[in-house]
Amino acid sequence: MQNGTTLKITGSGGAGTGNCVDIIQFRRLKITHPSALTTEEIAEMTQEPGQGPQKDGRSQAQSLLWYLMLVAAAILAALLWLVSNQHDEIAYDELLDLIEANRRVKKHGALVEGASGKIVVVSINPTRETTYTNLHSVFVGQQAIRGLVDRKVKNGTGKKEGVAFRTYLGSSESQQDEVRGKLTAAKLVWRNEGPPSVWKLYGPTFLVIGALVLMFVFMIRRIGGAGSPMQFGRSRGKLYAMEELAISFNEVAGIDEAVEEVREVVDFLRTPEKYQKLGGRIPKGVLLVGPPGTGKTLLARAIAGEAGVPFFGLSGSDFVEMFVGVGAARVRDMFQQAEAKAPCIIFIDELDALGKSRGGGMPGGHDEREQTLNALLVEMDGFDSNRGVIVLAATNRPETLDQALLRPGRFDRNVLVDRPDVLGREEILKVHVKNVKLDPTVDLKKVAKISPGLAGADLANLVNEAALLAARADKSAVGMDDFDESVERVTAGLEKKQRVMRPEEKKRVAYHESGHALVALSLPNTDPVHKISIIPRGYAALGYVMQRPDGDRYLMTKSELESEIQTLLAGTLAEEMIYSDISSGAQNDLERATDIARRMVMEYGMSGLGRVNYRDSKGPVFLSTSPRDTAYNFSETTSREIDLEVKKIIDESIEKVREILRVRQKALVAVTERLIEIESISGDELRQIVEENSPGPVLVPGTDAANRTRDDDAKPTQFPKSDEG
Repeated sequence: MQNGTTLKITGSGGAGTGNCVDIIQFRRLKITHPSALTTEEIAEMTQEPGQGPQKDGRSQAQSLLWYLMLVAAAILAALLWLVSNQHDEIAYDELLDLIEANRRVKKHGALVEGASGKIVVVSINPTRETTYTNLHSVFVGQQAIRGLVDRKVKNGTGKKEGVAFRTYLGSSESQQDEVRGKLTAAKLVWRNEGPPSVWKLYGPTFLVIGALVLMFVFMIRRIGGAGSPMQFGRSRGKLYAMEELAISFNEVAGIDEAVEEVREVVDFLRTPEKYQKLGGRIPKGVLLVGPPGTGKTLLARAIAGEAGVPFFGLSGSDFVEMFVGVGAARVRDMFQQAEAKAPCIIFIDELDALGKSRGGGMPGGHDEREQTLNALLVEMDGFDSNRGVIVLAATNRPETLDQALLRPGRFDRNVLVDRPDVLGREEILKVHVKNVKLDPTVDLKKVAKISPGLAGADLANLVNEAALLAARADKSAVGMDDFDESVERVTAGLEKKQRVMRPEEKKRVAYHESGHALVALSLPNTDPVHKISIIPRGYAALGYVMQRPDGDRYLMTKSELESEIQTLLAGTLAEEMIYSDISSGAQNDLERATDIARRMVMEYGMSGLGRVNYRDSKGPVFLSTSPRDTAYNFSETTSREIDLEVKKIIDESIEKVREILRVRQKALVAVTERLIEIESISGDELRQIVEENSPGPVLVPGTDAANRTRDDDAKPTQFPKSDEG
């Protein structure tokens, strides 16, 4: 059983379900972390190498459009080049025939073409014949002969057109000499051509390859930004800007002790020379521990806001990736960025995802998480003491952290951020109601008293629920009744007024809840009953009894625990008294009562087995756990003795509860009838009904007071006959 004070809600549930809602839901507030830098400075410092400041969506679209246009232009130029260099391929032998056919002779003192002047080339398709004539502009190169010729294609357009031709030569120089001789003999004009340039040969290829490379570089730059797969080795820590500073220590309420612990860290970041001149060194790490929703992340944000230094924020799970070695690489990159911005703060939320204790795997085996933790240990211990870099971390599972991580020199300070007391809850409520229009009758001190055990996040939700309830009822301001209903909604769940129960079931639930309330009112050392209801709430509660303590309590005595067990057992025993039968609605009551009794025997030494602890308490400190998850170190004989002691405590409690119900049987019937009539009774009305029907002092079973009250009732009350027998 955890120490501390919480609202107790006892009730009846459906078959196979619990009858009590004893869980407080903690909703984590979403916090944005600040720094002392502007957004422009952060954009400049966090940009990737070779990249400018981050652009908006329109600029990125324009950039993409320009890249696509350049690539299209390059491809178009290459295509035009290829088209402009199209030519007909003429074989070497055909070229010789064409030269001979275009032999020029002297006639009347001028050179003219010979008799034929043409050759006919038959392609693979027999119906497609090509006639070449008028050979001219011939260039003889080392690898090919090119020039111009007129072409006419049969079964084509039938039109003669000038085209370029090319004839490739072999590697020997004899073909070149032969062609030159033929051209000279034919009196044709020709020229020698030098070796072709590289650009002329490979220009189109280079152009297309360059366009593809440009496109590839552009895509790599786009997918290589922060959070991309290409940057998995980069830290995911976010550097927050000065504009995001929205909180100071004055706005952190209810955890004054924790604030005082971290004020010195802020003072060191502001004026480090004051400590350094005396030989002091900056704490390398501050670990914030506490239950969920108590304000650990909020406190870290306030530290950064007060210090006015760069603030890197990330989660412990941000170091985890599918690739081996990525976690360690991200740790190193994170600390490299921090060194460049010192003095600064690194905040790691949910540190237990990264810093779990090593040694759980096989001896000599490899665990990727351990490599990430090793990198964190080295980086934290490798800092110069006066570099001005502080590691803040938050967790609600400190018992799972590695001891090497917790030693001085890494995390020098452990700051407990616990649930607030009644004064702390009042201060937190004052912060959250600043923007809420309250009715003058609202007393925040009273609201703080009726909400024990709630953390800061729960109180924020409570205020929001109260405001929503008031708005739903079209009220002009939030009243005290809205806060009362909000407390019930947060702790017990939503009302289910549309769930219709049979009259017999409703009557049984009413007797069950009346038994709880009557025994809680009759016994000493119990919290006052605030309300009884048979309106279903939450997941399984068909009815409930709400008890609110007078103030914060941190210890429970043996008599208080026994009274709580008896209160839990009262519902099923009331059913048994009326119906001579019991229902499944007491399942959760029995579970909780047995758990308290077992804790009394095994943990608290409150039994005949003596002051011995039989349970190896190594479970979570701030998170609830099942007793089945706890290791036991005792023999089977001791286990049997423990079971007998637990049964003895339960049996004795049952007898005492039966005695109370027999003594105050008139009150049991009266409370039940009133509960069936109006479905909900306040604590004051309950006390009035009991006083009218069964007056007397608080009963302690087995004492003179109980015996005198029982003797006064000489004639027992006749119970009404139940429909169930």
